[in-house]
Amino acid sequence: MKKVIATLAVVLTSTFAFAQDTPLEISGSADAYWKYDFAKTANIPTSFATDHNSVSLGMIDVVLKKKTGKTSFVGEVSFGPRGAGQSIPDVDGQSFHIQNLYATYAASDKLSLTAGYMGTFVGYEVISPLANFHYSTSYLFTTGPFQNAGIKANYAVSSKVGLMVGLFNDQWNTYKATPEFGLNAFGAQLTLTPAEGLTAYFNLLTGSESGTIVDLTAAYQVSPKFKLGLNAADFSGVESGSGYSGIALYPSVAISDSFGLGLRAESFKSKTLDTSVSAFTLSANLKSGGLTFIPEIRLDSASEDSFYKSNGNPTKSASQFAIAMVYGF
Repeated sequence: MKKVIATLAVVLTSTFAFAQDTPLEISGSADAYWKYDFAKTANIPTSFATDHNSVSLGMIDVVLKKKTGKTSFVGEVSFGPRGAGQSIPDVDGQSFHIQNLYATYAASDKLSLTAGYMGTFVGYEVISPLANFHYSTSYLFTTGPFQNAGIKANYAVSSKVGLMVGLFNDQWNTYKATPEFGLNAFGAQLTLTPAEGLTAYFNLLTGSESGTIVDLTAAYQVSPKFKLGLNAADFSGVESGSGYSGIALYPSVAISDSFGLGLRAESFKSKTLDTSVSAFTLSANLKSGGLTFIPEIRLDSASEDSFYKSNGNPTKSASQFAIAMVYGF
């Protein structure tokens, strides 16, 4: 009997310890690309895949996660042009950048508290190419926030409704606030899952120094093979008449486990310049193990002369072809 009790004690102790302290998780990605702009110059002013006729680097991204009891930690650092952001210069213009650095406390099954530097909750696309179907990025992504530093609380109202509220630094994409303003911005997110496969996020981020953005992000898994994404946003800057608005649709179809096709159709308007752009990006995803090849063709058209021809003259349209290689681990 004593042996049975001792054995049970060991099993329970080991199980409790495992539940309270999980192993360190390491994941990440590495990517590179070649892009050819048909005007023979770097032309489309979105965040990534800007180099013309060059095999160029994206970034290597490393994510560390650890959970101990009710607390968890996430640290993510990237090296290379794609993750540059608020970077520290290194050799040949390369850089490293902290993408995420925050800790979370699970106060209950429904409530969690998080503080640190976090990837923004606004928008459909993210910096890591692993989470995007397309390799190039939208105008909405480029002009919106990448990261927000601050504190936030997440509350699961039910299995179908979630709420986040937080206070954030006065400026986007910076590690620290301007001292006289501090946690000047308020952010909130309402998450709704009204039906199986459908999730919608209603986002608000507003501050006297950063401006106000209202954002809707949604994804609907219509069938096992067909998915439809949506991103719509309106941003009003601090200065009168500044900001932007736009909408993007993301239909994609999984033709097989290793091959998919997706389209991004975006309409974007700058309030500051009073110009608009329509952009269409068709991409394929070819997967083999952890490697994804992403060939894509992109066509952009503007209401004003926003691009350039091969002779340097301004024009209203631009087009490019790119092929990217993304490895996830």
